Amino acid sequence: MIVYLRVLKESFNFATSALRNNKLRTFLSLLGVTIGIFSIIAVLAAVDSLKKEIEGSISSLDNSTIFLCRFSFGPTDVPQWKREQFPDVTYDEYLLLQKTMPDMKGVSYQLNVARETLKYEEKSVENVEMIAVTDQQTNIEELKLSQGRFFNESESARGATVIVIGDEIANSLFGSPSNAMGKKLRAYGRKLTVIGVMEKEGSGLFGDSKDVATFLPVNFMRRIYGDNNKATFPFILIKPEAGVDNEEFIAQLSSKMRIIRGLKPEQDENFFVNQLQGFADAIDNMTGTLNAIGGVISFFSLLVGGFGIANIMFVSVKERTNLIGIQKSLGAKNKFILLQFLFEAMILAVIGGLIGIVFVFFASLIASAFTGDFEFVLSPVNVLIGTIISAGIGLVSGIVPAISASRLNPVEAIRTGM
Repeated sequence: MIVYLRVLKESFNFATSALRNNKLRTFLSLLGVTIGIFSIIAVLAAVDSLKKEIEGSISSLDNSTIFLCRFSFGPTDVPQWKREQFPDVTYDEYLLLQKTMPDMKGVSYQLNVARETLKYEEKSVENVEMIAVTDQQTNIEELKLSQGRFFNESESARGATVIVIGDEIANSLFGSPSNAMGKKLRAYGRKLTVIGVMEKEGSGLFGDSKDVATFLPVNFMRRIYGDNNKATFPFILIKPEAGVDNEEFIAQLSSKMRIIRGLKPEQDENFFVNQLQGFADAIDNMTGTLNAIGGVISFFSLLVGGFGIANIMFVSVKERTNLIGIQKSLGAKNKFILLQFLFEAMILAVIGGLIGIVFVFFASLIASAFTGDFEFVLSPVNVLIGTIISAGIGLVSGIVPAISASRLNPVEAIRTGM
C-alpha cells in the first residue's frame, strides 16, 4: 500500500511539474477534457434543474392523483375524430362518483376558465387565474394557507361568494395578507369575500404560480359560465386512499363511469382516466432523452480531450526515457512504471475535469441570477460523475503510453536518453 501511495505522490509531482514546465502544451491538451466535462455536466445540471422545477410545479399533487376528463394526457389509440365527440364530465357525474366510488381520499370537480381581473376600491390585479373547485380540493392537493381557511362543504354546494387568494394578490390589493381577511373584492360584476390567503410560493417554470391565483366554489362559477360552455374545461380530480392498488382502483373507476354513462359492454369508453404518475414517467423519459443527446454531443469533446491527454503522455514518456531506464536498472518493475504513467494521465485528466466543473458552477450561478426563480443546481452527484468520467478519460488515454513506457529496455532507454 505504501508503494502505491509513493507512486501516486511521484505521479502527482510529475503531473504538476508538466503543468508548470509546459504550460501552453498542457493547456491545449487539457482544454478538450475541460470543454468535454463542462458540456456533459452542464447538460446534466440543466436537465436535473429542469426536472426539479417541473416536479416542483406539480409537487402539491400526489403521483396517484387521477384526472377524469374527455382528454388524454398521453398517446392514445383513440382516433382524433372520435375523441372530439367525447362529452365533458359533469357535476352530476362527480356527485355520483362521490357517493358510490370506494377507497377515495378525496374527489373534486374543477373548471378551467378564463383569467379575470380582480378589483378592490381603486386597485386592480389583471390576468388572475381563477380556479373553480369543490371543497375536497384540500384532500387532493397540498394547499397551505397563511391566513384564514378554505371554503367548506356548505359554501361549496351553494356556490357562496367567497374566495381564497394568492399572496401576491393580497399584497397588491390590500397591502398584506392579514389586511385581506374579510374584505370584499370585485370579479364578474359581483362582490367576493376573502376568507383565506395562500402561503407565498414563488414563480414557477410554466408561468405564474398560485401567488397570483384564486380558488372559488365551482358552483359559483357554474352560475357564471353554465354547464354547456365550451370555453370551460371541466374535469374530476380523484385521489385514492393510501395503499390502494392503483390499477384495480382505475379499473373500478372506469367501470363506475361506464355504468353512470350507460355504456354497453360492446361500446368503447368515451372518457379518459389519466394518472399523474404517467405524466411523471413522461418527464423521466424526456429528461432521459435530453441527457442522452447531451451525452452524445459531449462524447466528441471528451474524445478530443482524450487524444490530447494521450499526446501529452507520449511526449512525457519520450522526455523521460532516460529516467525510466535508470529506474528500471535500479530494480523498478514494469508495474511500477505502468502505474506511474497511468496515475499521471488520470491526475492530468481529473485536473482538466475539475476546471470544467468549476466553470459549470459559475455558469449555473450566472444563469440562476438571470432567470429569476428558476434555479440551476449543480448537485454533488453530478460533480462525482464529472470526476469519475475525467479519471476514466485519463485511464483510457494513458494506458497505451504507460504500457509502452513499462516495456522499455533499461539499457536502450538510458542510451536513447543520452
